Amino acid sequence: MWPEQQPPGGNPPQQPNPHPQPNPYRQPGSQEPGPHPAPREAPTVTAAQAGPPDGDRRTTVIAVTAAVAVVLAATVTGALLVLARSDDGAAPAPDTSSASASAAPSTTGNPRAGDGVQPTVPGWKAVVNADKGIAFDVPADWVPRSPDWVSYVADDSDPDEKPLVAMKAPAEFKQNWCADDPDRDGRVERTALASAGSRGNNGARSTEEIARADSEAWVYGAYTQPDRTKVTVGPVTSYTTASGLTGSLATAQSSGVPRTHKCDSDGRATTFAFRLPDGGFGSWSFVGAEGVKEEVPESVVRRILATVRLVDTGDS
Repeated sequence: MWPEQQPPGGNPPQQPNPHPQPNPYRQPGSQEPGPHPAPREAPTVTAAQAGPPDGDRRTTVIAVTAAVAVVLAATVTGALLVLARSDDGAAPAPDTSSASASAAPSTTGNPRAGDGVQPTVPGWKAVVNADKGIAFDVPADWVPRSPDWVSYVADDSDPDEKPLVAMKAPAEFKQNWCADDPDRDGRVERTALASAGSRGNNGARSTEEIARADSEAWVYGAYTQPDRTKVTVGPVTSYTTASGLTGSLATAQSSGVPRTHKCDSDGRATTFAFRLPDGGFGSWSFVGAEGVKEEVPESVVRRILATVRLVDTGDS
């Protein structure tokens, strides 16, 4: 499942979000007083936000905060992933958090996402994780999220809904690919077809470990939980991007996911892990639905992967 989105720092007002924002650590299925993305994404720890009802393998999104930053910097071995999902309903009041004093980041895309970094593929868009100095390119019809946007997944059985794996400043493909109300509460969940993003993996022991664990976690969390037996991880191989960045690559996929709800499907995830200039680890992941009519072809995933590179953003 995916947790929700929250603004960085303090107790700022909520940022505009296509769906009500939940507490990043709310148990899926429960609602908080006051107000996941096809799997879910993560919210801030400091500002408790009322969250939309969770359904299995849903996504939530949150602007990164101190707690989420810790998750992004740590190695995650659990499994819970979600593609960006939005819930129809009353939108929260605009937020003027520390991330943007004048205007909250857009939830449908951010023209600042690739500022200062040019795409290496003509006609594509550059997507940048400024904190880690990681960039990659996506096709023109993908939508980059805000620089502070974090997507993550958490285990349905975890009452604290702690992120198991996450990605910062991702880009999404077909954000409204599927809409459903699995728990019949009147709130429609909109699921993205695919998502790609990057993160830091400080604390990991090797790039091989990251590639295997993160790809598996994304598929389990977003598509198969609570059944881990439906997830298969392929061999971990060495990989070098077009820029010369070397590391380890692994792809996980599911098989036999029950179509209990309209948006249920099998899924796959590819993770490329590498060393960062400071000696730590970083990774890039793609997550998307598999076995559906509009799934992202492996050739496109590989072309995006080839663009992963390290850049000097001034923040990393």
